[in-house]
Amino acid sequence: MQTYEQALQQGKEFLLEHDDFLIVSHVQPDGDAVSSTVMVGWLLSCLGKKFTMINEGPIPPRMHYMWGTSQILNGTLSEPPKTYQHVICVDCADYERVGRVKHWFAEEKQILNIDHHPTNNGYGKVNIIKDDAAATAEILYDLIEVMGLTWDKDVATAAYTGILTDTGGFRYSNTSPKIMEMASALLKHGVNGPELAELLLEQMTFPQLQVLTKALATLQLTEDRKIAWVIVTPQDMEDCGAANDDLEGIVNYPRNIQGVEVGILFKVISDDVIKASFRSSGRIDVAALAKDFGGGGHIRAAGARVEGPWMETVKQVVERVKKEL
Repeated sequence: MQTYEQALQQGKEFLLEHDDFLIVSHVQPDGDAVSSTVMVGWLLSCLGKKFTMINEGPIPPRMHYMWGTSQILNGTLSEPPKTYQHVICVDCADYERVGRVKHWFAEEKQILNIDHHPTNNGYGKVNIIKDDAAATAEILYDLIEVMGLTWDKDVATAAYTGILTDTGGFRYSNTSPKIMEMASALLKHGVNGPELAELLLEQMTFPQLQVLTKALATLQLTEDRKIAWVIVTPQDMEDCGAANDDLEGIVNYPRNIQGVEVGILFKVISDDVIKASFRSSGRIDVAALAKDFGGGGHIRAAGARVEGPWMETVKQVVERVKKEL
């Protein structure tokens, strides 16, 4: 079994040996997905390589301060001028998470898979997977170091973004001594830590506040108050003028109730489809739960898209969580 250091070397060779890459992250990208995308783009630009960055949908407006985000194509608006043989997937727990961008891939594609999710099954020709990394940005930090590139404020800001968001502002249990050392080094490269914390962790859009209010009005708990959940419907989203990005962090409200072991946000997609986002206090492995429903993630944070009449599906998911307690 190869070591993490060997995987980094294989990734380095893949990047040096090939050209004209397609870089893609998961659908509905978060801070780590966006930062990882532009970190790879920055790395390839330093090497003089050709590359295209893409996501299935739009990049959240609050992420537009990062280098290269204006170059990330929206796959729902663009048709591929060609297909790409060399693909770099970042922060994609499984192959399906790239979404409809798959039709940009050549049939004989070669994938470099860079990820930190324990549920990743190693779908790439080359896989750099470190499931105890706090963020995919942490892995890319190591890759940039291995490649001997010189850091600048642009890529440091992207790296800090991925680390900051996936550690919950350095509050989650994945905040390791290594992460704090990385954060210190990135600040020395000119990153404005307080400004990013304000933008990414403190500020709310008005639609975000409105949809949070609607979600909290649906709050339910099991009799033992160990499971809590909220529900957001398409009508809620329309009434509030909210985008998917405005749901960021709502799942933490039911989870943060004293005594709650698992918090869940159910986002209703249609009458027959819901998306369940899980957060755990740590005693319950929600990645395993999500996997039962075709999803994945981390021990403390995971998600799944579940098909079936949504009211019944909510009950089924809650009952499944109960069995773990």
